[in-house]
Amino acid sequence: MSTTAEGRILSHADLLELKRWNTPTIYNGWEQVTKHNAAADAFNLEETRDFMPQMGPMVGYAVTVVCEPSNIAHKQQQNAWSEYRRYIASVPGPKIVVVQDLDKPRVIGSFWGEVNSNTHRALGCVGTITDGAIRDLDEMNNAGFKALARRMCVGHAHSWPVRWGGEVEVFGRGISPGQLIHADKHGFLAIPEGEEKNLLDAARFMDSNECRTVIRAARAAAGKTTEEILGEMDAAGQAFGEAVKEKFGAKGEW
Repeated sequence: MSTTAEGRILSHADLLELKRWNTPTIYNGWEQVTKHNAAADAFNLEETRDFMPQMGPMVGYAVTVVCEPSNIAHKQQQNAWSEYRRYIASVPGPKIVVVQDLDKPRVIGSFWGEVNSNTHRALGCVGTITDGAIRDLDEMNNAGFKALARRMCVGHAHSWPVRWGGEVEVFGRGISPGQLIHADKHGFLAIPEGEEKNLLDAARFMDSNECRTVIRAARAAAGKTTEEILGEMDAAGQAFGEAVKEKFGAKGEW
C-alpha cells in the first residue's frame, strides 16, 4: 500500500467525513463492498477497551511497532527510539500507531504515557491501538491522543521499540502498515488494501437507507396496533433489502 499522501485513495476531507460515523456504521458500508468474509475479516477478534470514548471515532493509516517491556535486552539497540521516530515521521498522516506487545497476555509495562503520546501527536499520529497497556491517562487525554488498549498499568518497565514498519497482530487481527483504520469504543476495522475507494459512499448509503426504512418504521410505531407495526416493519425490511440490492447487488442484513 502506498505510504505517500499523493498515492492514497481517500482525501483528508473523506477521512473527516468517515470520522462522523461510528465504527459499526463504517462496517455496514464495508460489508457491501468487500470481497473478504464480512463475518470474520478486518475487525478485532478479541475485546478492546476505548479509554477515550468522549473523543469519538479515530480514523487514520496504520504505522506499526512491536515492543516487549519485560525484556531489558532490547535496550542494547541504543538508536532504536531515534530510528523508530524517523519511521513515524516519514509516513504522512493522519496515523494510528498499532502496537504489538510481545508480553501479552501478561502485560507488565506501557509503551504509552504522557511523553510518548505528545511525541507521536507532534508527528501526525491521532491515537493508538495497542494490545498492551497505557498509563498517564489524563495526560494522554490532554494531548488529544486516543487509545484502544488492553488495560492500564503503573510503569513503563523496559518499553523499547523492538521492530517497526512490518505486519503486527493486535487483538487477534493482523494489520499491515498503511492500512486504513476506523476505531471507536466498539473496536476497530482495518480496511483491506484496495477496498478504501467505495467505503465512504457505501457507509453514507447504508446509514441513509436505514433511516428511510427500518428505523423510520420502528420510530413511527406510536398509536398503531401490533399488526400495523409488524406489517410496516416487514415492508420496511423488504424496502431496505431492495435498495441494497439495487445499489450493490446484495441483499443486506434485512
